[in-house]
Amino acid sequence: MADNSKLTDEERNEIREQFAQLDTSGNGYIDLKELKDALDSVGYKIPQWKVRCMIEEYYDNGPKHGRNVNGSVNGDARKNGITLGEFEELCANLKTQQVASTFKQAVSKKENLEHLGGMSEASSDGTTHSVRLEEQIAFSGWINSNLEHDPDLKHLLPIDPEGKQLYERLKDGLILCKVINHSCPDTIDERAINKKNLTLYTKHENLTLALVSSQAIGCNIVNIDAHDLAKGKPHLVLGLLWQIIRIGLFNQITLEHCPGLTELLNEQERIEDLLALSPEAILLRWVNHQLQSAGVTRRCTNFQQDVSDSEIYSYLLKQIAPDDAGVTLDALRETDAMRRAEVMLQQAAKLRCRAFVTPSDVVGGVYKLNLAFVANLFNQHPGLQRQDDHEEYHQLDETREEKTYRNWMNSMGVAPHVNWLYSDLTDGLVIFQLYDIIKPGIVDWKKVHRQFSKLRKFMERLENCNYAVELGRRIGFSLVGIAGADINEGNATLTLALIWQLMRAYTLSVLTRLANTGNPIIEKEIVQWVNNKLQAAGKSSSIRSFQDEVLADGKVVIDLIDAIKPGSINYDLVLHGGTEEENLANAKYAISMARRCGARVYALPEDITERKHKMIMTVFACLMALDYIPTMDAPVAKEEQANPVNFLDDSVEPVDIIDQPEDNGDLDYTALDGQLDGSGKPPVPQKPSNLKIQE
Repeated sequence: MADNSKLTDEERNEIREQFAQLDTSGNGYIDLKELKDALDSVGYKIPQWKVRCMIEEYYDNGPKHGRNVNGSVNGDARKNGITLGEFEELCANLKTQQVASTFKQAVSKKENLEHLGGMSEASSDGTTHSVRLEEQIAFSGWINSNLEHDPDLKHLLPIDPEGKQLYERLKDGLILCKVINHSCPDTIDERAINKKNLTLYTKHENLTLALVSSQAIGCNIVNIDAHDLAKGKPHLVLGLLWQIIRIGLFNQITLEHCPGLTELLNEQERIEDLLALSPEAILLRWVNHQLQSAGVTRRCTNFQQDVSDSEIYSYLLKQIAPDDAGVTLDALRETDAMRRAEVMLQQAAKLRCRAFVTPSDVVGGVYKLNLAFVANLFNQHPGLQRQDDHEEYHQLDETREEKTYRNWMNSMGVAPHVNWLYSDLTDGLVIFQLYDIIKPGIVDWKKVHRQFSKLRKFMERLENCNYAVELGRRIGFSLVGIAGADINEGNATLTLALIWQLMRAYTLSVLTRLANTGNPIIEKEIVQWVNNKLQAAGKSSSIRSFQDEVLADGKVVIDLIDAIKPGSINYDLVLHGGTEEENLANAKYAISMARRCGARVYALPEDITERKHKMIMTVFACLMALDYIPTMDAPVAKEEQANPVNFLDDSVEPVDIIDQPEDNGDLDYTALDGQLDGSGKPPVPQKPSNLKIQE
């Protein structure tokens, strides 16, 4: 077996991205017939005869890896498939054999890929990044068309059509903050954005605000900080932009925004089955539903090769267009693929949906851009009829609490991506990853079923969930009345109780490390710290608990931020409070200012105004952690960044965690995404935005 550690993070990210594009069904497998294409896509140009030998060897070694002779893993019905782990292992083997002289050497020769060397002294030798110019053009065009009327951006927009100015225009953080608010409205309070007479420091604040806010909406950010964006590193900028834009496009694929989604249910399916699908899978089902409604027999299975001839797009546009839009099938008369794509996009323009793709992107099957094109079509013209019984489905929409959990987990980089809590956690695998992040090594992966057999998959999933509950008790969680079957069956209340305790343990354990007292930090100590900090700064405010009525107007949090970062708060913008509107305005300002300072807060303003004690605790914990790291710009050693994060060790007693019921409304929780080296020593001081992006 190859040592997968021989692959760099850059190589592993490229492998996972290409694998995800080929795994159109989202089942974690790609067909062995596509193996050559997959290897080509990551830079390993292997002759067809050698690929056949690899496949034969794959079959021969089947029993060693738990496969049946038909190539399926552990007897799974997905025949002739290869998993991501096996594909990574194969690439590691090929790298060891030096089949490709460098990982990106072949990739850089692909059309419309720009080959870039590393931008730091440490990475300039031997490290390369490929930037797809189509994405640069598409994202620049999207920013121009969606933000062109923003008065704060008049001096920055429009960006040139080729996108060459994109990286320079994003360096002050202003556009990034606006893009986040476009994708997820009101995420950032406009009052917290530095807009005029910007200095290096205020630009850095804007970039930090954008990075921490993007993490709060679910972006998986790894290996990037504000300085990287200020330097305009193209691969990092495009990676972050794609995540933010993607989240915005997918936010509307919900029952709340489109009750007609129920039309996409197959026979014998429940609405929960539809919600369990990834947004990509829902879009594929939507496209095929429209094709069927149009009487077209052809079906779409991916947003690459299947759409490259523009036929599916032409029928789709015709079907969803209003009668008076004038959309036609004229594109199908064209024999030249590029010309056909251009005529098809002219029809899309009639719907005001010519975005993201050019004719060459359609013909070339550029996955990200075609996916964005289809998502934009769905958002603008879903073409689904509202069902009479839509009210009974409304309650199944994602709550604030569930969305916060999902955003937190996805920003932690769990795989697969979590779309619906009560289906994506039922096999325990995501929960194990969270345990492993909180306390590396606590999970005995030999006990975990990572792949499930056809005959025993139900029992194997249950065994995983039983083990997940066992690990929770070992750490010290209060799991009275919670069994593995509850997680396996998607019991909402008990699943949320477990995940909340993971987040809470994560937060308090970070504080324990940062305080370096040798004793676990408890909530009473956080309250004491808040009051001491406020008193030392000459503030008149104070709290008795995380449910104190004085918290509702947001001014305690605002005062605390100013105590930590003197002069950071503009008190002219702080309202008196007392009314619902003024309280919410103050809470919005407080959350955004905390993030601008670098506190990684997932909380929502409503959590403060409604005095949700769990969420308020995490806000103060994040600010307390920020106060423990005074030197925010100190460098972090590369090897320390690469080490697993360890927030608990056996020398510290388990945190006593008691899950108290909330009195009103939905709960939203947060956790601090701190970084420690696992040695038991205080962490090296680092930037609050020392976050990294997985492209």
